Amino acid sequence: MDINSKKQRMKELIDVLDKAAKAYYAESTEIMSNAEYDKLYDELEALENETGIVLAGSLTKKVGYEVLSSLPKKAHKEPRLSLSKTKDVGELASFLGDKEGILMWKLDGLTIVLTYENGELVEALTRGNGEIGEVVTENARFFENIPLVIPYKGSLMVRGEAIIKYSDFNRINEEITDVAEKYKNPRNLCSGSVRQLSTEVTAKRNVNFIVYEDLEGGEKFKTREEELNYLESLGFTVVDHPLVNRDNLEKEVREYENRIKTSDLPSDGLVLQFNDIAYGNSLGRTSKFPRHSIAFKWKDETAETTLREIEWSASRTGLINPVAIFDAVELEGTTVTRASVHNVSIMRSLKLGVGDRIKVYKANMIIPQILENLTESNAEEVPTVCPVCGGKTELKDEEGVQTLYCTNPDCMAKRLKLLTHFVSRDAMNIAGLSEMTLEKFVAENMIHELSDVFKLANHKEKIVTMEGFGERSYNNLIESLDKARETTAVRILYSLGIANIGLATAKLICRYFNNDFDKIIKAKEEELTQIDGIGEVMAKVFAEYFNKDENIKTLEHLLAEVHIEKSAENDQNTEGDDEVNNAIAGLTFVITGDVEKFKNRRELSEFIESKGGKVTGSVTGKTNYLINNDVTSNSGKNKKAKELGVKIISENEFLELVGGNNAN
Repeated sequence: MDINSKKQRMKELIDVLDKAAKAYYAESTEIMSNAEYDKLYDELEALENETGIVLAGSLTKKVGYEVLSSLPKKAHKEPRLSLSKTKDVGELASFLGDKEGILMWKLDGLTIVLTYENGELVEALTRGNGEIGEVVTENARFFENIPLVIPYKGSLMVRGEAIIKYSDFNRINEEITDVAEKYKNPRNLCSGSVRQLSTEVTAKRNVNFIVYEDLEGGEKFKTREEELNYLESLGFTVVDHPLVNRDNLEKEVREYENRIKTSDLPSDGLVLQFNDIAYGNSLGRTSKFPRHSIAFKWKDETAETTLREIEWSASRTGLINPVAIFDAVELEGTTVTRASVHNVSIMRSLKLGVGDRIKVYKANMIIPQILENLTESNAEEVPTVCPVCGGKTELKDEEGVQTLYCTNPDCMAKRLKLLTHFVSRDAMNIAGLSEMTLEKFVAENMIHELSDVFKLANHKEKIVTMEGFGERSYNNLIESLDKARETTAVRILYSLGIANIGLATAKLICRYFNNDFDKIIKAKEEELTQIDGIGEVMAKVFAEYFNKDENIKTLEHLLAEVHIEKSAENDQNTEGDDEVNNAIAGLTFVITGDVEKFKNRRELSEFIESKGGKVTGSVTGKTNYLINNDVTSNSGKNKKAKELGVKIISENEFLELVGGNNAN
């Protein structure tokens, strides 16, 4: 390959990697696997080393990709650099030499810098592009294990990783009935959760924060071990950090390798860092990497197999995703026969076709992925008709990611997925209607639209004779349907299955429009974007949904079958005589310190919101009450409340307030 061909190849690699980095860092999605990205990155780096040329825009010189969202941005005090990497334990040993180091998980989440002043959390900033991050302070206050107040009164800045554990990731995915709607990995779920515009969503995702660095530790500690032990004493969860030297390094790496198979923490490798802080800092840095640390990425266990089928899986929104089906192989102790390809862009980049010889692996030793296609037949055609209903498909390009949709509104797959969503726990909460049962009812022409679910009593004679049903099962179903008729505006709106409108968003919209469906269906994009937590894309999809007559009819027919309960949660701005339900509606609370009457502060927050109140993380002039069982405390929040004249109340006083007794 001559120099011009090498430069052309470098340009191609920069373009592909740039698109992948933008999707990963800015949009929390993927257009290629991590393994494929690393392979192309290494090829680019090798070409640059070989030619001595680095072209403009090269990812080997960029720290990250600038995030795009409506969250406020802020510059870091110093660039937050990434790490150089290796997959060779021998290179780790060469890096360490005769020095002592600490070995840590390389956690796969979202890097965040926390700042504390006088013992209180004042700022949380994402890594962003390494120089400018997003301010996520309010969401950080709802992390599962984060200390909001620490016993250190100076200025403290720590860096760590926000993660969602595999157990929580699996739990959240299990609650999603539509396979295509499930989250692809904990990292994407975590990134989306931390960067939410609604703290309520963040709180429900059980985001954890694990610290691995005091950014000012060099002034206070001699070793990283002392630094992390001290941070742990302040209440932080710190990363595992065994001491290593050249004699035990390989043994410790293998220990981690064995543990990752059962670890609840998402990790894509390890980090080795010099224990002596002064020595590590004295090494300086390159334009991209600090020299005091190096990342070690797992050599994934791979297996070669034959691709037998690309299965196209349809969802309730019409999205059709490719899934690779291949001859069974053993990976990381389990048998694997299928792997999600995620979207058309990834399928095309892999040049897949039935009969191809492919290499597969488990990303982070957990999630099956295709590593590479050895034969690259590129023979798989994107279907022009839906594999379920035969309706026409449409290929869309959304921010550089190609996705396939079924355009048939009567698609059986879309209907079944929508109906399954409709009866799910957070929607209409109708027990006894599995997807299989719904499929039977649809096949028997009992259900044509959502409201027909509530008319199943009209088909008693047929239902009691169906396989798996009898008089008792029928009676249980009708009892469940009758119970579900007493519902809320939030449940109804969420149950419609509007794309991108989750439960938290449905709550925001219902609260804003006071549960008035006449106003909800007439909402314009400009009005919707005025709601905190609703962006332009979400507003556009929502408005387009109700611009279709058939969707308005679906809602009208559904509303004729149900009764919307009046409660503080669903009718916060309604004036009435129910003093108990409306005592705190519209009031703003801040919670600090330990709680006694509730399991934790999160449960108290949810209780307040269920009664129409609002919970924020900071005391301001708009705060009505600060809840603190230690009303005489000299904490920062108590001091701020006193300065602003905000009333400080105990939990007992709060409960009296909720009970209708005026605490003023």
